[in-house]
Amino acid sequence: MPSPRSAIVLTVLASSLGACQSSAPPPVAAVAAAPAPVIADLAPGAGCGPTIARTQSIVAGDVKTGDLSEAVGQRFGADLGKAADACAAGRDAEALRLHAAAKARYGYR
Repeated sequence: MPSPRSAIVLTVLASSLGACQSSAPPPVAAVAAAPAPVIADLAPGAGCGPTIARTQSIVAGDVKTGDLSEAVGQRFGADLGKAADACAAGRDAEALRLHAAAKARYGYR
């Protein structure tokens, strides 16, 4: 007859081994993918125009998906509009400064 100590050891070992052996892997939870904003209409190229247009498209996508509130999106859009106006007037340096300030103000990089 085994000693009480060896019976305890055997019980612990048996329960440990049972925990390690699994007949099937644990189920994987399905993760719903959030719809990505459509950014195919981004203006290509360099300079203030395409740079501002890309940011405007990203902001519009963020508002559409709910990542940015409508009110904040409108304020951000107005700030980007000032940058776009400066760009259209040929004031590229001013436009890019306004663009950078707007992005920083709303936490965009």
